[in-house]
Amino acid sequence: MIRLLIADDHTVLRECLVAMLRASGDCVVVGEAGDGISAVEQALALQPDIAVIDISMPRLSGIDVVRRLTEELPRTKVLVLTMHEEDEYAVQVVRAGASGYLVKNTATNELLDAIRTIAAGGVYFGPYATKILASQLKHPQPEDPYGALSDREREVLHLVVDGLTIKEIANKLDISAKAAENRRSRVLAKLGVRNSAELVRYAVRKRLVD
Repeated sequence: MIRLLIADDHTVLRECLVAMLRASGDCVVVGEAGDGISAVEQALALQPDIAVIDISMPRLSGIDVVRRLTEELPRTKVLVLTMHEEDEYAVQVVRAGASGYLVKNTATNELLDAIRTIAAGGVYFGPYATKILASQLKHPQPEDPYGALSDREREVLHLVVDGLTIKEIANKLDISAKAAENRRSRVLAKLGVRNSAELVRYAVRKRLVD
């Protein structure tokens, strides 16, 4: 049996996906998560064969989840299942280490084929993602600077976007206000934005937040 973790913040969709996979005959859903942090925590605890991850989730984006699982659980493969059809997401997902990428209008049979292929050690990218990745190889684009942020810098970015002040960020992370300000400054510099307002606009534009 292929052991699966399903992470999606849309409860109805997640429950339908779980029911479909359980009826497949060769898949067992060992865990579910409704946000990125829970997805990482459950994956570390359950160590599934495959984690099926959405991109837009609260607390931690799906792309960051892929990075964490690739680094911390190399034996758990990741299949991204998302509604996003923008070119940049497929490229970011591959760079993060995912073994597959499908959009949510994919037929059930193709989703099961993808899971079985990945479980057997392969990779699976639907026609949409394959076209984008082929184009990227012919005409490579600069990597999104978000990928250059450290985990701590990404944490500060999300706290700033959530509206926390430097003092509140320092308290939450148990660091000095000066250290928190230094991290925020590094984030601004790496992303090429000038202040917190521009940082929020960047996060919204890149769909790093809901």
